This record gives sequence, C-alpha cells and structure tokens, in this order.
Amino acid sequence: MELNLLALETSSSRCGVALLRAAAGRVDVSVREHEGSQEHAERLLPMAQELLEEAGLAPDALGAVAFGQGPGGFTGLRVACGVAQGMALALDIPVVPVVSHLAVAAQAAPGPGQAVVVALDARMNEVYLAAYRRAAAGEHAGGWVELQAPMLIAAAEVAPWTAHHLPRWSEAAGRPLNVLRAGDAWDAYAADMAVPAGWARAGAALRPDAASVARLALESWRRGETVPPEAAAPLYVRDKVAFTTAERMQGEGGNPRARPALAAARPLPRPEPFTEADLDEAVALEAHVQAFPWTRGNFSDALAAGYDAWVLRQDGKLAGFCISMFAPDVAHLLVIAVRRDLHRQGLGGVLLRWCEARARERGLEGVLLEVRPSNEQAVSFYRRHGYLQIGVRRGYYPAEKGGREDALVMQKRFPAEAAA
Repeated sequence: MELNLLALETSSSRCGVALLRAAAGRVDVSVREHEGSQEHAERLLPMAQELLEEAGLAPDALGAVAFGQGPGGFTGLRVACGVAQGMALALDIPVVPVVSHLAVAAQAAPGPGQAVVVALDARMNEVYLAAYRRAAAGEHAGGWVELQAPMLIAAAEVAPWTAHHLPRWSEAAGRPLNVLRAGDAWDAYAADMAVPAGWARAGAALRPDAASVARLALESWRRGETVPPEAAAPLYVRDKVAFTTAERMQGEGGNPRARPALAAARPLPRPEPFTEADLDEAVALEAHVQAFPWTRGNFSDALAAGYDAWVLRQDGKLAGFCISMFAPDVAHLLVIAVRRDLHRQGLGGVLLRWCEARARERGLEGVLLEVRPSNEQAVSFYRRHGYLQIGVRRGYYPAEKGGREDALVMQKRFPAEAAA
C-alpha cells in the first residue's frame, strides 16, 4: 500500500517537517528542521514545500498529514495543528495526530522489560510526563501500551511518583519492568529529579522529532486511526496558565502550579450501585463533562429499566458513573463519565474494568460502545483498554448548530475461555 505523508512537529523549540514515502514495502523519510521557537509559523510551510519539491511531488500527491499533538508550548502546538488542518482541508485528506511523548518514546526504543518514562520540560520546575512500554506479541495492535497518559507534574515529584507506580505497571505487564528515562526534563531538573540506581537513560531521546511523528503516523494510518481535519486538536494538560483578577485579589500570586500527583495515588474507590439518590449529582456531573449530556429523564429511565448502573464516590462526593445494558451476547456500555478535576487518576479505568467484569460474569462475548470521533481522549482511552473500531454509525450524535456527528463503534471481545 502506497502513501505519501507529511508530518509536522512544533511542540518544542525545534520546528520540524518530515516527508514519508511508503511504497513496495519500503519506507523513506526526509526531514527539514530549524531551531527557534519564535519562527515556527514562518518556517513550517517553506520547509514542507522544499521537501515536496526535492521529492518531485505535488501537494495533491499527499495521502495524509500528521502533526505532533503535544503536550508542549501552546503557540507551537497551535501552529502545527492549524497548518495540518489547513492542508488537509485543501487537499481533502485525513489528519493523524501523534502524541509528542510517544514520539520521544519511539526514539528511546525501550526493550521488552522496560517502561520508558518520558519527561519533557514544561518550565517553572514542572514536567509533562507520560510512560509507555512496548506491547507483547498480539497484545496491542498499535505496538505500544500507554502506562500513563501525558500529565503535568512538579519536577520534584517525578521520581517518587514513578517509583510508586512501577509495581502496578509490572503487575499489569506480567513481568518486572525497569525504568528507561527519556526527555529533556531529566537534564533540565537533574537536582529535583534524582533517581534510584538502575534507572537507565536514553540520552539521545530528548525531544519529539518530525521523523518519529511520521513513522508513528504511518502505523496509525494503516490501522485507520485518522481524524477529519475539523476534529484535529492539540493535546493540552496544563488546565490553567494564569489566575483570574478575583483570585489575585484573594491572595493568589505567581502562576498556577501542577496539582500534587502523589496525593492522587491513594487507593482507588470501588463501584457502588447507582440509586435514585445519586441522580442529582450524576445529572450535574454529566452536564459538566458533555456538550450534549444525558438528561435526568434518561438516567431515571435507565434505572427503571434495570440497566447495570454503578457510581464511584470519593471523599463523599460522586466521582464518576457508568451504565450498561446487557444483550444476549454482548454488554452495551451506554454512558461513562468521571469528574473533570479527577481525570487521569485511573477512575475511568476502574469503571470500565468493572463493566467488563460484570459482562464476563454473565458469559457475554465482550463490550460494545459508541464514541464521538472528535473526542480523541475518549477514543485513545478505549484503545488503551483493548477496544477496536468495528464500524461507524452515521449521524448518530447531535452536534453544534443543529448538525449531526458520526459515532465510532468500538468493541472489546473477551478471550473464548473467559466467555465460556
């Protein structure tokens, strides 16, 4: 299968463009790079044009455009995303977002017994952190298992946070894992990020580059993991960059800091039955996280119908919920949500695994669900948990201005012995 793909990476001070050509089993990648964070916008398109001209290709020979999604510098991320969207719209081709941390992990080339912990400098003694390992044979179609989605963390917490989670990662992998460190933050904050003996360093894997983005995008494209141009978006993990005037008047100063990460490492709550008493909190939570939320009537009808409904509570407050419907052969996950301030703390995984366990108890073949293609974080979440796209429901969801949005149909099938 032939493909010409252009990849853009501007999440750091490095501005990079890569042209990937895949044909007859051969993959060639050409690269242009420039150092200078204030010049991304003016350099990106000329470098792309140079690569195309050298390859003797017109822009309409491209089959897809990829970009480093971040996290990273706000302006740089917007440049790459905006240029990718513009090119894709003009050429009527799809976009392939690639998480910048995964591009660094790919450069680090971890071995089968290593968890690569990517720490990128987020300034102000803070770090954009993510962790991955290579998938075992047949474990994951993408070749990578995401151990931790990108998050913002204080530099001083990186090493103890990693040490805290390493046993859990090893247990999930079914083998002991050793840490392989990648990313520029390990050098930028060496005094704050002292590590135990034995944590290896991938010294050449410091920042994402366009070539790695291009190669990862090729694999995503082959799996059909693309998005329409209008759905492409940067990945931000710094929720707040400045205090409001009111907050400053109340004594807040400086810049908002990352929340303590180790505080979130307490034992995860266990699901409890969803009852009528949870309705008010569930309706409020749903309205806060969804543009087109379930109504109170939807929740009441689900409870009245006897659907499998569960909640998570933390510190006495509703933290999340899930509702499934059991068919003769499969469980249909209807809705799942976690409070925004509790995202990236494992609660969504608790709920999803609970739904799967409930389906297994009934001898069902797997779990089926729908998700908006524009909800990239949700799509990535399901893929990390082993869900594959099996179809599309056209015009399934309501959208802005009276429009409709398709739904991706995703399914996770259980091994035959688990469904027997």
